[in-house]
Amino acid sequence: MSRERRASKPLRPIARPRLYEQLVEQLVEHIEDAGLSPGDRLPPERELASQLGVSRVSIGQALVALEVQGIIDVRHGEGAVLLETRPEQQVIASLRAHQRRLPEIIEAREALEVKLAELAAQRRTDEDMAAIDEALDFMSAEIDEGGRGEGGDERFHAAVTAAGHSGLLADMMKELSPLILESRIESLAQPGRPKDSLAGHRRIAEAIRSGDGDAAATAMLAHLRLVSDVAVLRWDPDEPEASAT
Repeated sequence: MSRERRASKPLRPIARPRLYEQLVEQLVEHIEDAGLSPGDRLPPERELASQLGVSRVSIGQALVALEVQGIIDVRHGEGAVLLETRPEQQVIASLRAHQRRLPEIIEAREALEVKLAELAAQRRTDEDMAAIDEALDFMSAEIDEGGRGEGGDERFHAAVTAAGHSGLLADMMKELSPLILESRIESLAQPGRPKDSLAGHRRIAEAIRSGDGDAAATAMLAHLRLVSDVAVLRWDPDEPEASAT
């Protein structure tokens, strides 16, 4: 009597690194192969995109992944400048760790900053409002000059935190600030994001100016959810990159 054949599971494709990760790896390899040292510039995005056969947007996001780790500094008008070198495995491990903790950073920001915006509308002084307006002007000037507005963004959120006049919440924001810096760099590097972020800031500021706590909280929540849409969260390291058609 023949043995009954056991049903076998279908074979699954072997997962390959996503394009996002592959580009980061290639950039790290280029840095090593070219013998670049801190202070040296990487080739322009257009040149890198041409050599690797991908879009400038994809290259830009891979460069941001290195910038978030402090490996490069992307300077307006100068391109990407190397700050330090690291082994490829360390860079990829840090990239994955950043992706895992980013949702928690976003959750923490929503928990703290939405409440701070509400409190700012209720407690702000004329001096607080002046600091908020100054931050908006600073960010607008940065963007007009071709920058991403990171300095103004940081000033704005610091000014709203101060206007909330809550020492404990301010201390918690201070503890979170190094992690917020990661998400700030990544968010403002998204195409069109600086102007959208500035518009969100203006809506928050007007709600605070009018003393409407509910509107300020709603505007802050909408702003944080907008700026939380970043490339690394659209990248699933457990799924293979779809083949081009």
